Amino acid sequence: MSTIDPITLSTVWYGFQSLCREMRSVVTRTAQSYLISTLRDLSVGVWLADGSTVAVPEGLPSQFLGTSFAITDISKMYKDDLHPGDVILTNDPFHGGHNSHLPDWGYIRPIFYEGELVFFTLVRGHMMDTGGSFPGGYFANAYDIIAEGLNIPPLKVVKRGVVDADLNKLIFNNVRWPVEVKIDTDAMIATGKFAENRIVDLLRRYGKDTVLGAIHQMMDRTERAVRAEIAAMPDGTYSGESATDDDGTVLDEPVTVRVDVTIKGDEITLDFSRSDPQRPGFINCVYASTYARAAAAVIVYMDPALADFHNEGSLRPIKVIAPLGNVTNCKYPATVGACPISIGGQILESAVEALSKAKPDRSIASWGKHRGDYTFAADPRTGERYVRTTFDYDGSAGAVWGHDGMSGPTTLTTLGSVQRGSIEEAEIRFPWRMLKLEGRANFNGHGRWRGGMGFDWRAVNEGSDGRMSTGSSDGDVVHGKGAQGGQRVPLARTFILRGEQKVRVKPHRIDPVKRGDVVVKLSPGGGGVGDPRERPVERVAMDVRNEKVTVEAARLIYGVAVDPRSLKLDEAATKKLRAKRPEGRYEAVINEQTLEIELKPYSEEEEKAL
Repeated sequence: MSTIDPITLSTVWYGFQSLCREMRSVVTRTAQSYLISTLRDLSVGVWLADGSTVAVPEGLPSQFLGTSFAITDISKMYKDDLHPGDVILTNDPFHGGHNSHLPDWGYIRPIFYEGELVFFTLVRGHMMDTGGSFPGGYFANAYDIIAEGLNIPPLKVVKRGVVDADLNKLIFNNVRWPVEVKIDTDAMIATGKFAENRIVDLLRRYGKDTVLGAIHQMMDRTERAVRAEIAAMPDGTYSGESATDDDGTVLDEPVTVRVDVTIKGDEITLDFSRSDPQRPGFINCVYASTYARAAAAVIVYMDPALADFHNEGSLRPIKVIAPLGNVTNCKYPATVGACPISIGGQILESAVEALSKAKPDRSIASWGKHRGDYTFAADPRTGERYVRTTFDYDGSAGAVWGHDGMSGPTTLTTLGSVQRGSIEEAEIRFPWRMLKLEGRANFNGHGRWRGGMGFDWRAVNEGSDGRMSTGSSDGDVVHGKGAQGGQRVPLARTFILRGEQKVRVKPHRIDPVKRGDVVVKLSPGGGGVGDPRERPVERVAMDVRNEKVTVEAARLIYGVAVDPRSLKLDEAATKKLRAKRPEGRYEAVINEQTLEIELKPYSEEEEKAL
């Protein structure tokens, strides 16, 4: 293969990268659901005809990094029966779709040039409903995956440019909001056509051989760069683990993911064999979903300068092992509805912990746990049913070596690509009035670099009585971890205030919510990295002035004395504090009576364990 000149190579490569970002933009501008248009719970990408990843610059790893498996199966399934204008829909995790969970519908389009299949594109979005026992897909007690909703294996919904009307009738007759869901799916199909036009224009301008040559050269370049990054890590096996609170069916029994990461030369293997067996509840993952998150964990440890260049070359040095029947590679017909949060988040967290041991100077702490819910009720303003969800409840990012965690990004499992919503838009769309959304001091893992802030979210239900599914939540029982001596993520809590009653709401349940109820979500921020007493005293004092750390926490956790009135640093007192050994460790806990954030010393057992 001849070498492509640098200008052409750069133009072709960035053409695919910018195309993917435009595809996301086209979907968000034309879709109607809050999940896709506002929160941006969607992903796109481009693959070669053989399933090799070309461009996946932005999105949720679970929605696109396993797409190569789906394309391989689709190619085998349809063989020579793929044609220009075909569009294939799938959401099935098991039968050729290799999807994370049923609400993520993926529209895959084969791209032809001069009669030859050259590329595939994907547009995948989280539908507001996919049938099943409860909208949203996070229903904890489905008997099997059939009860979770529509299972759509790879099916042509558009054939040679003609919509299969009968198939579409069947699909949209099995969702609760057929008009709204169809608008979203039309937006995704149209975006695939937009991508096809752009790709064909690129092929016409430069020629197929030049475009494919540029792609293969970029893959080879990226592979060399990623292999060099892995080779710079010390050889060895590093372990990590993370647990979810329970599986939603067997309650109050944590389920654990364990990974052994082996680095040998310029290759890396992530082995999840020691993880728990698959569970009766809905937290299981299929292999493609596990692979996607494991690969994402490795990629975030690469040099940030490579962020715009990851493709098939990045994936070649990465091997993921997950035995069938494991919670990270479940057997059909296991339920998988909560997979994007639990166990998906735990796969990322466990791999991040292991890689932080291998590469301490790029250590990453756990992020705040996702605190979502799906509330299903009726809006008295319209008389229509609605399902409400948002990421506004989440905490924030964990710290990384050299940087505090950002306050605002939502959930590690999406790598922050899903956004918080607009309060004003949410109040227009749903009959809930916002009472409070504020950051809470101390409500995060502290460290030399501290985690992003935790949040206090409160809203009142002004709609009908309904049901609230907390299947997309975690973190009431199991802490996210800090790194390199940084503090762990505090525990979260959700309450319903109903008159004089205060009702505790746990993850992975369905609870009644009544008109006039106030829902309170106290969601901690991310974990810390490094010993808190190594944080520069001036930065601690600034945190106190910015109301991110209290005077008490500055003294007990950081060994920094700040005058409670003037908020000025007391250098002499600070020098004495830091000269002596701390009496113990303290972290934020929620007072369940007052709902205030308080500092509590670690117990003797916790000190020993840490």
